[in-house]
Amino acid sequence: MAAIGSIQPLWDTISLDKTATNENVASSQSGFPVFADVFQNAIDTVKQTDAEKNQAEYLMATGQLDNPAVRTIASTKAQLSVQLLAELRNKALDAYSEISRMSI
Repeated sequence: MAAIGSIQPLWDTISLDKTATNENVASSQSGFPVFADVFQNAIDTVKQTDAEKNQAEYLMATGQLDNPAVRTIASTKAQLSVQLLAELRNKALDAYSEISRMSI
């Protein structure tokens, strides 16, 4: 039976410990990842979950998958990670448009 990996929560990538700035070279000096890191992590998660979904579908199609729920779980994880990335993009665009409307 194929094992499907778990989705890494987004909040695990955001370190609240201000001493942990050496973990990520691109991190800002406050210890939080920069904006690009959050998006890159979301994109990597989408790629990972899509690969797991494709693997589960292949195993299902070839009859090597014992439990069909594994394919359904992998498909749902992939769908949720894409939805999260889309919502991150939408919120970023909303924030950009709000900032651009501010008068200085």
